[in-house]
Amino acid sequence: MLDLKTDIKFLQGVGPKRAILLNKEIEIFTLEDLLYYFPYKHIDKSKFYRIDEIEPDSAYIQVKGKILSFENVGKGKGQRLKAMFSDETGEIELVWFKGTKWILDKYKIGKEYVVFGKPSVFNRIINIIHPEIEEFEKFEAGINAALQAQYSTTEKLREGFVNSKAISKMIQSILQKAYTEISETLPAYIIERYKLISLREALLNIHFPKNTELLKKAQNRLKFEELFYIQLNILRYKQNRSQKVKGNILHREKDHYTALLFKNLDFQLTKAQIKVLQEIRADVISGRQMNRLLQGDVGSGKTLVGLLSMLMAVDNGYQTAIMAPTEILANQHYETISEFTKTLGLNVKLLTGSTKKSVRNIIHEELQNGILQILIGTHALIEDTVVFKNLGMVIIDEQHRFGVAQRAKLWKKNNIPPHVLVMTATPIPRTLSMTVYGDLDVSVIDELPPGRKPVKTLHFYDSKRLRLFEFMRQEIAKGRQIYIVYPLINESEKLDYKFLEDGLESISRAFPSPKYAISVVHGQMKPIEKDKAMQLFVSGKTHIMIATTVIEVGVNVPNASVMVIESAERFGLSQLHQLRGRVGRGAEQSYCILMSSYKLSKDGMRRLETMTQTNDGFEIAEIDMNLRGPGDLEGTQQSGFAFDLKIAKLTEDSQIMQYSRMAAEFVLDNDLGLSKPENMLLVKGLRKLTSGKLNWGEIS
Repeated sequence: MLDLKTDIKFLQGVGPKRAILLNKEIEIFTLEDLLYYFPYKHIDKSKFYRIDEIEPDSAYIQVKGKILSFENVGKGKGQRLKAMFSDETGEIELVWFKGTKWILDKYKIGKEYVVFGKPSVFNRIINIIHPEIEEFEKFEAGINAALQAQYSTTEKLREGFVNSKAISKMIQSILQKAYTEISETLPAYIIERYKLISLREALLNIHFPKNTELLKKAQNRLKFEELFYIQLNILRYKQNRSQKVKGNILHREKDHYTALLFKNLDFQLTKAQIKVLQEIRADVISGRQMNRLLQGDVGSGKTLVGLLSMLMAVDNGYQTAIMAPTEILANQHYETISEFTKTLGLNVKLLTGSTKKSVRNIIHEELQNGILQILIGTHALIEDTVVFKNLGMVIIDEQHRFGVAQRAKLWKKNNIPPHVLVMTATPIPRTLSMTVYGDLDVSVIDELPPGRKPVKTLHFYDSKRLRLFEFMRQEIAKGRQIYIVYPLINESEKLDYKFLEDGLESISRAFPSPKYAISVVHGQMKPIEKDKAMQLFVSGKTHIMIATTVIEVGVNVPNASVMVIESAERFGLSQLHQLRGRVGRGAEQSYCILMSSYKLSKDGMRRLETMTQTNDGFEIAEIDMNLRGPGDLEGTQQSGFAFDLKIAKLTEDSQIMQYSRMAAEFVLDNDLGLSKPENMLLVKGLRKLTSGKLNWGEIS
């Protein structure tokens, strides 16, 4: 018997050279790794065709017969090896362009083989290029499946003769020699409760399914287990933390919080904002550390909720901090919060990479002696020189833009962990939220302030540009302002997209000075130049802002009523939604104009259609995840969450996710410490899951 932890090089047919390829190309190091290298699809091999039944446009076909002859034909790049293959009904050609010497050594004339591949026609003769071939005797003796698994390979693997068929043979060898060594990884009561097949059956039938029903059962079992262990890890930490991690009790409600809420606001909070504040208040008086995610669409009033949350800490004698990913957003928060708190007598400061040394020194001193109550900043906040006297609450805005270690550094600036509120204006699909943010309590602001009108979104092709310019002039005549966003600053040889420099030239011609004034903002400008251009637009001194996506977040100009996005097909849905959120912030009707060329991919058209059909950020997020997959969303690749799902797909398996979460909750409700004998398997599985990885929940 083979131990599944055996190095892959010791598997028959692999050896040191192929093992190195498998290590480097697809991270396969042990027999177990290969057993868990799942196929991306299955091809029906339940039928053997006769050669006289094969059509040139057939899908993959399987035939049994003998090789009659080999012949090398052609020269140079066209050189190939050709074999005549026959059964009792006719003949076809088998063709190879590579590995011809190996083919001639391996396959013999007159011997019976099973051939599998996709037929095509050349010189009126049906052929199969680079077919899969197996001796009929070995085929009969092997584990044969009606549905043949297809495995992802790389060019280097194929050059080393490790194609999908070779991987299948390796896995077959493991299953034949180590099937009884496959140990169960879920307790019997979970398998019974959720009607799952055994792990052995699942691994056999994911690689060599006899029928579609067994394949489905195998997929269901393996997806459930993968998602179950992720949920168990997240929920175990969440429940542990809620019971053990102490937090400062912010019981006092006076002065600044009530003054802002009841005296300084000239509008009423929405019901959603009030509900979220109640949830936050319950957290901060519970004696446990708050660890809450606040989702709110663009313009829903998250910043005000964040400020009121910070005032809960300030009123109890604690310092607070808000960290934003960009200087533009940090500046915006500073201006907004300074405006809200100007009559409250609070010490509010801004710390970014551009802050002068003399100002930094004052900030550092005031932080250490406790005089500074609210500090707003960028990554500069996590520098070692930034030391708080008593940090009581931390707010992270657009938190997916920060890495795990960066966020953790901020919470560790206090002996007792500060309360944590992470905010995002990018709505997160429920399945992603349950996985990536499953350890956080979630609050949602799902309504806009009264008086806001939904932004009207239109899609124009480039041929409608004169019509667009006329519309822009009409809006400017009404006293409104306009954003125009470009995907690129300079022209690209590789990408056929509109770029800012060319746009500035054509806009300047269509909107000449002195009648019209234009601001320009992009990432290659110095911060001081960017701020100056921004301020001209914010103050209304310029009519049009031409920019790149640096204005995606943190720009609040209620008078801006039009957002024009050039080469809109270039942007992801989430980014388009964020950009649209820069307008519609005042009482007037606002518009988002999506400009594109006629050359649109299927996905590009779907994104633009989605934007014109809905303003619902959560609906947009679901579609975005379906189009792009979860790995790209919400910065999960750099957030520290290990998105190395082997078989489950968050875009498709939401129901299995629900069941796996229910199962994890059931386990922990009955045995939080996983100390019961029947749960020893779960402890082992969790160790394997978290080995060598950051515990995302612990520092989220």
